[in-house]
Amino acid sequence: MDIFVRPGDSLWQFSEVFKIPLQLIVDSNLHINPQILQVGQRIQIPGFVTINYQIQQGNTLWQIAQSRNLPLQAILLVNPNLNPNRMQIGQTIQIPQRITWRLVNGKQDYDYNIMISDLKKLQAAYPFIQSSSIGYSVLAKEIPEVLIGNGSKRVHYNGSFHANEWITTPIILTFLNDYLLSLTNQTTIRGLSTLPLYQQTSLSIVPMVNPDGVNLVLHGPPDDETLRNKIIAWNNGSSDFSGWKANINGVDLNDQFPAMWELESARNPKTPGPRDYGGKSPLSEPESIAMADLTKKRNFARVLAFHTQGRVIYWGFENLEPPESEVLVNEFSRVSGYEPVQSAGSYAGYKDWFIQDWRRPGFTVELGSGTNPLPLSQFDEIYQEVLGIFLAGLYL
Repeated sequence: MDIFVRPGDSLWQFSEVFKIPLQLIVDSNLHINPQILQVGQRIQIPGFVTINYQIQQGNTLWQIAQSRNLPLQAILLVNPNLNPNRMQIGQTIQIPQRITWRLVNGKQDYDYNIMISDLKKLQAAYPFIQSSSIGYSVLAKEIPEVLIGNGSKRVHYNGSFHANEWITTPIILTFLNDYLLSLTNQTTIRGLSTLPLYQQTSLSIVPMVNPDGVNLVLHGPPDDETLRNKIIAWNNGSSDFSGWKANINGVDLNDQFPAMWELESARNPKTPGPRDYGGKSPLSEPESIAMADLTKKRNFARVLAFHTQGRVIYWGFENLEPPESEVLVNEFSRVSGYEPVQSAGSYAGYKDWFIQDWRRPGFTVELGSGTNPLPLSQFDEIYQEVLGIFLAGLYL
């Protein structure tokens, strides 16, 4: 929501009027100098939208504000040209409305376009988050990263490395939405105040590592006939892609990382297909290259890769993980009921590479149980299970 600076205004004053933490307003307006506001300058207030209201017979601005539990100043700030003493019946004014509802509807077939639309909605409503592309998929779809928080502890979450595990994307974005609601409304999640998490932690989220694969599972192969025929052939002649984990090149992105890749490649398929083919070499695919480049750039303290299914948390790799990994996974297990497992007996995964090269905590969290893709009927149950892990990943 936009407001406009008047003589004598300050960001602190806006924080008081709208009951929004000052830090969130500062971070929503990085292009301005908070100490030198200019009259008429546009300021973004996070966590609010405006709605139209038509003046009725007998209305006063004070009554309108009272009926909506708003300070009179809040209405004046979004209507800079309004004269409260000269309102006319039928005149339309803007009324600030606090956002108390989720913008993300995760309980649907959650494809790439829905994700992009939801990220735009979140960024418009909560401009203290940043979103940018970390690279492109094989079919030239941007792979977005969301950043939230300005603390020194750098944490990373990702989802949908595997195409038919796409439910991880709306699960992660539902948490992001709830985190944003908690911050702007100054409410708790499971009794936990979230503003300290925001101040202590910088959270990086890549909600959909494999957009081409997700769309393949949900919508079938692309219209291009040559590509379509190739993919169906790789899928053993079937047009049912519910078992497809790989990217559109038939490469399993979580078998693409240089962490004993040769051992994993030796026991896996040697040609493109629905799953487990690690490519001709490590980091051959644009999606895995984008994730590797991001990880080097951000220098994360810990990473959590969300997959399905099994209700387990893999937390080790070749005994290279630091001692704190076990402390963390035990807490993740306690808050979720998921089983901690040190080794999956596999190699070349994203978290394997992170542990190997950084010697820092990395986790693969397998959400829910059943057959992939997990049904949306499990969404609420999975979200409640994993919510504690999302939070613990930030506060520990």
